[in-house]
Order: sequence, then structure tokens, then C-alpha cells
Amino acid sequence: MNFNQHISQQFNADLEAIRTQMLAMGGLVQRQVSDAIAAILNGDTTSANKIIKREDDVDEMEVNIDKECTHILVKRQPAASDLRMVIAVSRVVRDLERMGDEAAKVAIHTLEFANSNQAHSKICHQAIRHMGTAVVKMTSDALDAFARHDIEGAIEVVRSDKMVDEQYASAIRELSTYMMEDPRSISQAINILWILRAIERIGDHARNISEQVIYLVSGADVRHSSLTEIEEHSTTEEHLTTEKLPSSDLPAAE
Repeated sequence: MNFNQHISQQFNADLEAIRTQMLAMGGLVQRQVSDAIAAILNGDTTSANKIIKREDDVDEMEVNIDKECTHILVKRQPAASDLRMVIAVSRVVRDLERMGDEAAKVAIHTLEFANSNQAHSKICHQAIRHMGTAVVKMTSDALDAFARHDIEGAIEVVRSDKMVDEQYASAIRELSTYMMEDPRSISQAINILWILRAIERIGDHARNISEQVIYLVSGADVRHSSLTEIEEHSTTEEHLTTEKLPSSDLPAAE
């Protein structure tokens, strides 16, 4: 998105600032998620404590970016794509903050495992590693799609979320069997359940960010839409924009 089209250079700077700050927040949250997955798999309590402490930084970034978005809405009264940018950024930082909360939950469970001397089970490692790897990539891909205004990249994240949901459902079934076979494992299995739930929620928030990419680029609100509906919308949008000039060929604003 070219912010140089505005008469006010300060308006350009304001829009670029909230976008840059949001992506910086996204980078921090992505590290939180990645570190949280590694911490629970490795029983790393030192890393878990750091993740919990950094949660305040994520919260502070959300508040500051929201303030900047409100300032732009009140002072600049943006329209069209500028308004979508401000709204999308405001929505994305909310999802990023919640992803940070879920990463902190995983870190807290890491400490609880360590304090209870519970050994990690095979299912814990398998399910958490598979789902964790997937949501870390989803987070990275969603932020990259936002930075590039890449609708297809955003849709790929939505596809990945569906796979994570399937992995989560499979893990729940396996956990249920695990508890029935060994009632002594119920306490541990419940903790694993909460960890998997937190990871699954991170994937949901990554999907939400990707939906905002589609909104930002096309103006279509695809929240609560199925994957099929989103894919159909993308096909229609691509057809309507096939004659559009590349951004580098667009005439400069006077």
C-alpha cells in the first residue's frame, strides 16, 4: 500500500507507524509462541518464566497501537483503503495480544509440570510438537501476508488452521483413550488438554489475522466464513482484478 498518495506527509507517517508497530508486536508474539512450544517440550522453566514476564510488553504494545489508531481516526478521518488499514491494524493487535496470552498459558503449564514432577508423555510431545510447529508457521505466514498484502498467503493460513483443528480433535480422542486405559494419568492428561487448547487457539487467532489481510486488500469481511466461501471469494476477486495495473505502473498522485 502506497502511503505517499496523501497530501499530508504526517498522515503518511502515521499510517506507516501503526503498520510498523503492529508488525513489530507480531514479531514479539511470534517469538513468545515459538519459545512457549519449545519450553513445554524441553521442560525449560527459565524460558517459561521469561515468556510470562514478556507478556506485559505485549499488553503495552497493544494499548499504544490502539491509541495511535484512535488518534488517526479522530484527527485524519481516513476513508477507503486508509480506513481499512486502521481498522485492520486495530483488529490484528487484539488477536496478537490474545496469542500472547495463550503463549503465557503454555509457559505456566510448563512450570506446573516441573513443580509436580510429572514426566512428559509421548502424546504430549507428539501432539504439542506437531500442532506447535504448525501454529508458529501460521503466525509467521499471517504476518508476512499482512506485510505483503498477499491474499493467497492469507488463505493458505486459513487452510492450515483447518488442519490444526483436525490434529486437535485427533489428540483429544487419543487423550480420552489414554485416560480410560490408565486413570492415574487423568491429572496429567487434563494439563496436556489445556496446553493443546491454548495452541489451537493461537491457530485461530492466526486465521483471524489472515482474514484481516483479505479485508485490507479487497474490502470484504470474511469473518465467520468457511474456507470454501473464502476460497470462492478469492477466485471472484482475482477475476475482477486481472486487468489491474501492477502497483509500480500506477500513475503517481498529484
